[in-house]
Amino acid sequence: MSEDAAERVRETVDAVYRSDSRRVLATLIRLLGDFDLAEEALHDAFAAAVERWPRHGVPAKPRAWLVSAGRFKAIDAMRRRARFDASQAELAERLDAHSSDPGGGWEDEGVEDDRLRLIFTCCHPALSPDAQVALTLREVCALTTEEIAHAFLTAPPTVAQRIVRAKAKIRDARIPYQVPSRAELPDRLDTVLHVVYLVFNEGYSASSGASLTRHDLSGEAIRLERLLIELLPEPEAVGLLALMLLHESRRAARTSPAGELVLLGDQDRSRWNRDQIAEGAALVERALSSRRFGPFTLQAAIAAVHAEAPGAAATDWAQIVGLYDVLVRADPSPVVELNRAAAVAMRDGPSAGLGLIDAILARGDLGDYHLAHSARADLCRRLGRTAEARASYERALGLTRQAPERRFLERRLGELPD
Repeated sequence: MSEDAAERVRETVDAVYRSDSRRVLATLIRLLGDFDLAEEALHDAFAAAVERWPRHGVPAKPRAWLVSAGRFKAIDAMRRRARFDASQAELAERLDAHSSDPGGGWEDEGVEDDRLRLIFTCCHPALSPDAQVALTLREVCALTTEEIAHAFLTAPPTVAQRIVRAKAKIRDARIPYQVPSRAELPDRLDTVLHVVYLVFNEGYSASSGASLTRHDLSGEAIRLERLLIELLPEPEAVGLLALMLLHESRRAARTSPAGELVLLGDQDRSRWNRDQIAEGAALVERALSSRRFGPFTLQAAIAAVHAEAPGAAATDWAQIVGLYDVLVRADPSPVVELNRAAAVAMRDGPSAGLGLIDAILARGDLGDYHLAHSARADLCRRLGRTAEARASYERALGLTRQAPERRFLERRLGELPD
C-alpha cells in the first residue's frame, strides 16, 4: 500500500473512532461485563486497526471488526493473566464460549440498543445521582472529567472519584447491563432524562474549547431520546425531545461565519431550522395535552414561544414569564430563577431583572456561574452603570473557558465607555 493510501486508512481509523467508538465500547461492556476491561479492549481494538487496516484494507463492517477484535484481545489478556489468577481462565473460557461468531453477529439490530442499555446501567438507582450523571457522560459520550466537572460546577478530582466508585459499585453489586422491565421504567426515567439533557447541553453549548457547539453530542442526545420514546413514550420524555429540537433548530444562527457568538435576540431567524421547529412544537402540544408533563415540557413550551416569534421585538415576554412562574414552582433552582429574571427584564425593564439577579447572588447561589455574572453585566450596561457592568463582565470572563464566549465578553468589555 502506498504512503498516501496508508494515510487515508489512518484517517479512516480516526473517523471511525470519532463516530463509532462509544458504540463499540457499549457493545464490549455488554459482552465482557466490565467497564475497565471493555475500555482496555476498545483501545486494543483501535491499536490493532491502526496496525492492520493499512496492510489489509478497511473491513466491510468496521464496527463489527472492532468489537470482535476487542473481545478477542480481552479474552487473550485474561488467558495470559490466568497464570496468576485461575478465575481469569474460567472467565476467559466463559466469554469465548458465549459467542463463537468472529464478527458477523455484531451488526444485529439489537446492538443499536447497547448504548441505551449502557445508559440505564449507568443510571441504576444503586448509584448516587451525581455518580449516575458523571458515569454516563464519561462512558456513553466520552466527555473528559474536566468537561463533566464544568457541567457539575465542581472539581475534576471529585468527578473522577465518583466515576471510579460508580464502576466499582456496578462490578461489586453485579448490576445488570440491561434495559429495565416495563414495570421499572417509570421510576428510572427521570434520571435518564436528566442525563440525556446534560449530554445535549454539552453539545449545544460546549463547556470549553475553540468551538461554541459540539454537534456530535447534541445529535447523540437527540438520537438517544428518540430511542427512549420508542421504548417508553411518556409525556416528559416527549417534552425533552421537543426541548432539544427547538434549541437545536437555532444552531446555524448561534454563531457568525467567523465562529463568533450571536445572542438569541440578534440571531437571523431565517437560518433557524423550520422542520425541527415544526416537529418540536407538535411534540410540545402532545406532551401538554397529556396533563402529565413536567419541567422539560415547560422549558420546551418556553422555547416554542421564542420559535413562534417572527423577531425578538415580537416575543411574547409576558407568556414566557408566566411559564417560568410555573416552572419555578415545579422545579425550583437558581438557574431557573436566573432565566426567569432575564425574561422579567425583557418584560418589565432591566431594573426589575437586575434586582432579581442580585437577590440570587446575595443568597450565595450561582457565584461561580459565568452566565449569572454576564447577565448581570448586561443589565448594568443597559442601565448605564458602567463600573458595575465592567466588574461583572470581568467576573464572567474569569469563569469562562469557552473561546467564543470569552471573545464575546471581551468585546462587551471593550465597548463599555471609560
